[in-house]
Amino acid sequence: MSLVKTWYTVSEAVDKFGMSEHDILLWVEEGLVRTEQVKGEPLRVNGDDLELQAGEIAGP
Repeated sequence: MSLVKTWYTVSEAVDKFGMSEHDILLWVEEGLVRTEQVKGEPLRVNGDDLELQAGEIAGP
C-alpha cells in the first residue's frame, strides 16, 4: 500500500506537475492516464501515469 498520494484532481495535477489541463485531459481521453470518473467526467487522475507521460515527453 502506497503512503504517498497518487490520485489528484485535474486542478491539483496541473499545480503539482506543471502540465496544462488540456494535455492531462487529452491523455485521459487517449487512455494513457488512468482516471476515476463520475458521469463521464474525470474526478481524479493518476499521478504515476502523469509522471510517466512527462518522462516520455522529456526524453531520456
